[in-house]
Amino acid sequence: MNIVVLAGGISTERDVSIVSGTMVCKALRKKGYRAILLDVYCGDSRILGEADKEGEASQHFEMTGNEEHGAGNRLDGLFPEEYDVDAAAAYMRSFNGRIKEMRRTRREFFGPNVLALCEAADIVFMALHGADGEGGKVQAVFDLMGICYTGSGALGSAVAMDKELSRKLFAQDGIPTAAGFTLRRGEERKPASENGIGLPCVVKPCCGGSSVGVEIAHTQEEYERALEIAFGYEEEILVEQYIEGREFSVGVVGGKAYPVIEIAPLVGFYDYKNKYEAGSTIETCPAKLEADKTVEMQRYAEMAYRVLKLECYARMDFMMAKDGSLYCLEANTLPGMTPTSLLPQEAAAIGIDFPELCEHLIEVSLRGR
Repeated sequence: MNIVVLAGGISTERDVSIVSGTMVCKALRKKGYRAILLDVYCGDSRILGEADKEGEASQHFEMTGNEEHGAGNRLDGLFPEEYDVDAAAAYMRSFNGRIKEMRRTRREFFGPNVLALCEAADIVFMALHGADGEGGKVQAVFDLMGICYTGSGALGSAVAMDKELSRKLFAQDGIPTAAGFTLRRGEERKPASENGIGLPCVVKPCCGGSSVGVEIAHTQEEYERALEIAFGYEEEILVEQYIEGREFSVGVVGGKAYPVIEIAPLVGFYDYKNKYEAGSTIETCPAKLEADKTVEMQRYAEMAYRVLKLECYARMDFMMAKDGSLYCLEANTLPGMTPTSLLPQEAAAIGIDFPELCEHLIEVSLRGR
């Protein structure tokens, strides 16, 4: 099977996505698949030969991508038996310092050869994280083009990316979630003592990921600073009730919940640093919970999966207050995919190693479409 592992992009989670994509590509190759790693935004102008250095051939191929223009012959050998995944990842990272300038000077989102390569593949493994890649836009294009891919479709991806919309759907379907409200840039900002949530509270971008821009405010000064930080990422932000307690996550694959994992940062909360810096967080799977709490959390995770119209796989994040009350915070439609990421740890707890999980997610995605 020929597979494009799609990663990178332009979100604040670009670096994390490259790591996920690299590990997935290596795992799939270990299982015998002809997988290649591709940056959705930067593409790979090297793939189709010297002519692409002029730019015109690459653009022509991207726009046509059919037999009439010779695309069929040019695609031969694009999924080789031997392939240097680390070199492909290094090529992707070589663009990191130029992303802002590239966004300023060009309009198109898909990079050179991306759509044609995705069309040529049997399936695209979505290793994208964050806005644009995880929010349904890429999925919608693939749906229109008939490109098969892993994970949720355009609708579920878009709904889950919007934390405020997710919260409303959770509440409507009886899934407990934290109280909160949204603010748009330019709207009146009441003091924290008058906003209905009070202090402490959590302030976050409405559609961000990896806890980028998330702050916990304990004072009015911290609250005002948190608003400015969140507005630095998006035009709409979410102010939520702060829940003191234990944090958990539950993967759902094919509609069925995986074991619960507990996340316990050594310092602070589960922010970007604690998510990706080795040794900063203790993760326990299966979580040490009473059986009824485990079942309850898994049930809510499966309910959230259904109400958000998710497909194939996702991961739900929870808080458990000191009194045992559960709160579903959000859904991640394309969770991190390294051997130490949460979903792979949950899979390992039931005897599924990382390469097997990657293969299983492909199988579930193919069945789900």
